[in-house]
Amino acid sequence: MDHTEIVKALGTFLAIMNPFLSLPVFLAMTSGFSVAQQRALAVKVTLFSAVMCLVILLAGQRIIGFFGITIDQFRVAGGIVLAQISWSMLNGSSIPSHQGSHQEQAQLQNLSGLAFYPLTFPMLIGPGTIATIIIYTGHGSSLTDMAEIGGIIAGILLILFVTLFFASEIGKVMSETMRTITTRLMGMILLAISVGMVIAGIKAVLPGLSR
Repeated sequence: MDHTEIVKALGTFLAIMNPFLSLPVFLAMTSGFSVAQQRALAVKVTLFSAVMCLVILLAGQRIIGFFGITIDQFRVAGGIVLAQISWSMLNGSSIPSHQGSHQEQAQLQNLSGLAFYPLTFPMLIGPGTIATIIIYTGHGSSLTDMAEIGGIIAGILLILFVTLFFASEIGKVMSETMRTITTRLMGMILLAISVGMVIAGIKAVLPGLSR
């Protein structure tokens, strides 16, 4: 991928896997936990997220190919999913396709179970993240492209780990206004990128429209 594509991919993954967007949910769900338990949970969430991303990175295109879906068709569908998520971010509402319900969250107490569901799936590695990984790996199948996407995801996961590991300290410093501004800004960036995905996918699926 060229420099522009790398920057776009970084912006997309940062918006869709926004660690600071997950921070309030993480703090709310671990309000009764000690700092040591929160940090153990942060490690588990990061490991589960890394494993899921690796599986999707290596096998995502084969999975959609098994169902007879082309990468361009998936790009349109993925762009629509991302647009829905970004619209929710812009309006400050919850993201149903990317988070579990509050009742489900309140019932989960086991650290390992909580780490996977709903913190890893579907809050962090939800439909939007899965679609984004498959779409960007569809740009090219070379080892260099895969390594670049993997490096971007690893960077986001590192930010996620640091954010969740020091969640109690960051939560004391980060005001509600800062969280709101960050969410709105990332929502607008993600919406613009999702529109580009949909347009590119439609042009590829229906080439007559681009004439």
